[in-house]
Amino acid sequence: MPISVLLVDDEPLVRAGLRAVLEAQPDIEVTGEAADGAAVIPLVRRLRPDVVAMDVRMPLLDGIEATRAVLRTVADPPKILVITTFENDEYVYEALRAGAAGFLLKRARPTEIVHAVRLVAEGESLLFPAAVRSLAAEYGSGTARAAMERAALTEREAAVLRLMARGLTNAEIAARLLVGTETVKTHVSAVLGKLGARDRTQAVIAAYESGFVTPA
Repeated sequence: MPISVLLVDDEPLVRAGLRAVLEAQPDIEVTGEAADGAAVIPLVRRLRPDVVAMDVRMPLLDGIEATRAVLRTVADPPKILVITTFENDEYVYEALRAGAAGFLLKRARPTEIVHAVRLVAEGESLLFPAAVRSLAAEYGSGTARAAMERAALTEREAAVLRLMARGLTNAEIAARLLVGTETVKTHVSAVLGKLGARDRTQAVIAAYESGFVTPA
């Protein structure tokens, strides 16, 4: 089955460009479009996309609130891929904190756009750029540090989380640690469970906000 994508952006040219890039791929299908976050929930419920590629700034309902609304009200919600113009925009980080699985720069090359959609659909979050990692560190708090301490990660789980924070996929982590991919998946699930994180992105955010991982 192809990866189904819903495009949400208030600029028609951006939507047209993304559609052209994505539909050129045999394993990706654009099933719908919207010009504002306010239209996302009914479209998600009707189309059941695997991925929503959503602009972070829109006039009526921005990508942050739309992300929160989808994850709060839709059963088995799609992955949210935030689209942004500036990688160091605090809106991007707020969208990630709200539950977006990753982000994509509007100036990204076609190959990067396709890779981002595939990666998010597979459930493996995108690498935060240095600017977003710095923002994450700035949100650090004693509460985040205490939560990380309570998680009591094992040595191997801690190693997996550090590699997740660097943006490595399960296969890349497995190669780095010289273990099988299924073993890595088990460790990732344990990390998410101990941190109470919805997905990899939320776990990585917790790692930066707690100081467990620091920006390079």
